[in-house]
Amino acid sequence: METSKSASRTTRSARGERPSRSSSEPEMTSSEEISSWIIGRLPESWFEQAPTMTVDHDEILIIGRLPAPDLGDEVDPVAIAAAEAGRITRFREETREERMTIAREGQHHFARAISWGAEVGGTKQIFTNLSTPVMTRLRQPERTVLDTLVDSGVARSRSDALAWCVRLVSTNADEWLLELRKAMESVETIRQQSPLA
Repeated sequence: METSKSASRTTRSARGERPSRSSSEPEMTSSEEISSWIIGRLPESWFEQAPTMTVDHDEILIIGRLPAPDLGDEVDPVAIAAAEAGRITRFREETREERMTIAREGQHHFARAISWGAEVGGTKQIFTNLSTPVMTRLRQPERTVLDTLVDSGVARSRSDALAWCVRLVSTNADEWLLELRKAMESVETIRQQSPLA
């Protein structure tokens, strides 16, 4: 797995803690600071434009756009898709070592795993992605929703059903969630400007 995860992170994660930074390290936690560091750290030749980054408490997912292969005119869509997949595979293999180095550095700075993906034309692949268990307590009405999804074959288990519900909310409330994240980042910026910070 390409995402860098140190043994110390695994041990601390089991206790619900995050890896600590050294006292000389600046506290860089906002999405804007993380994105700026990553853009500055990435080789300029990798992507056509600044990559998209999704940041949560556990992981930073970086997806960059690669130049499309030149196949000429009147090419079959299946051939285009195959060429795009091949271009992504080449990028993945050629940049593996350097991506792992950046992931280790980023994990040290931000106490988060770094995962990677790439897109070309209409093809997108995520190379590695962190799967994190989330514990929750549900009352009977909520459990009934999960059991209905399992019994109907929509989901394999309650865990799978809960993930399905989260994806459904994300799809149907994407704009609202985006506005909520922006508001949270504004609050964090204001908090960091406090004279007591």
